[in-house]
Amino acid sequence: MNKLVTRLLLGLSLLLAAQANATNLKVGDKAPNFRLQATDGHFYQLSDYLGKQTLVLAWYPMANTRGCTLECKSLVQKGDLIRQYKAVYMMASVDDLEDNQKFAKEQKADFPMLSDPTKETAKAYDVLNLVRVASRVTFYIGEDGTILKIDEDIHPKTAAEDIAANLAALGIAKAE
Repeated sequence: MNKLVTRLLLGLSLLLAAQANATNLKVGDKAPNFRLQATDGHFYQLSDYLGKQTLVLAWYPMANTRGCTLECKSLVQKGDLIRQYKAVYMMASVDDLEDNQKFAKEQKADFPMLSDPTKETAKAYDVLNLVRVASRVTFYIGEDGTILKIDEDIHPKTAAEDIAANLAALGIAKAE
């Protein structure tokens, strides 16, 4: 019961916090490097993708909440649209690894879902909001490590289609 009340209060807080701009990073800035563990047990870091492919890093507030579930389902069901590009995508939250692993399993996530329980990476990306969870913000990071686009207008139900459209608009090459 206590966890339910906490989630309800968090949901309300997320709605209020979403009104403010989430990040002070700008297009053209170097994206902060990170090293985070994913639901598959592996560690991922931005530097692994430099010179190789675009990285789409989609921050989300909390596992098992309505919007985050819809966003994850979109990426699972229509991730093939994103995989047409020379890009890799992953979701990230400040949830602990166990919560994210359960969430990823329930949603059949076929992409890395990163956990940042220390909130250090969320702080570096300036997405940590007033209720101490990540705001829903998607970063498009070029092969050279610069931020190509920051999308703060996320539509969870169409996240995969929107990411693919943004990759096309950014001129990201198709995968070979």
